[in-house]
Amino acid sequence: MLPYMILCGLFYLSAVTESSVLTQDTGVISATVWDNVTLHCFYDSQVAMHFSWYRQTLGEGPQGLFTIYKYDKSPNVSHWSEKNPRFSVDMKEGTNHLHISNVQLSDSASYFCGISHSHKIEFGEGVFLSVKEVNHKEIIQEPSSETIRPGGSVMFNCTVQTVTCGGERRVYWFRHGSRQGIVQTHVDQSKHIPMAQSPSQSCAYHFQKMNLSSSDAGTYYCAVASCGEILFGSGSKLLIKDDAEDPMAQIQIFVWLSITRFGILLLFLAICLLVYISKRW
Repeated sequence: MLPYMILCGLFYLSAVTESSVLTQDTGVISATVWDNVTLHCFYDSQVAMHFSWYRQTLGEGPQGLFTIYKYDKSPNVSHWSEKNPRFSVDMKEGTNHLHISNVQLSDSASYFCGISHSHKIEFGEGVFLSVKEVNHKEIIQEPSSETIRPGGSVMFNCTVQTVTCGGERRVYWFRHGSRQGIVQTHVDQSKHIPMAQSPSQSCAYHFQKMNLSSSDAGTYYCAVASCGEILFGSGSKLLIKDDAEDPMAQIQIFVWLSITRFGILLLFLAICLLVYISKRW
């Protein structure tokens, strides 16, 4: 009886472990300076014991914010978070939310929540927090979506409407949900496009990917860093569509398969007929 109970307990623990789920806000969340922002994180696990939040600014490595043990009354705060009391966590059963009060331009970064259980560590996909000034500049990203066949190429465009393009600018291109993170960085490679009858001008940036494959599919964002501010584009969704996924191509394949099957059937009937005739003679 005891071995049976142990096996049942191990099976239950394994089932609980495999069913654990971690979800958080994804994509880009925009906020204005002095706003209060809450980044949501939900988990569904009965064996998770440690919870954490990390942030990663563009071009830098991940930085720990909080580590929470399930039965501790207060989280383990990092040295950076001690100097930034605007950051806090709201920890309840099934939730681990990060709250940022009076957001600043320097808070623009990627934020990841994580849990650990049964010697495993899981992280969410991450969310990009874009903090803008009250009178922020306008950024336009094109195309909004593009469907390309394998082996083809695509060009993404990012245009910033601003009064001046002076000073150093850094432009980052990254794919959401990619472990690779930033896929390309530009420094002072803008093309200035004067606007007629307007004191403002546009700074245009481009990113091209060639010889595309299915692994390149996803949503690409541009981020322009200048004068302590980071502007995020709305994202460009890239779809890689093979000919096999084309309805017309599928119909053609079906027709050729039908013809092939019919030919094989005729060949089989002809062989059977020849065998039959040879036996009759």
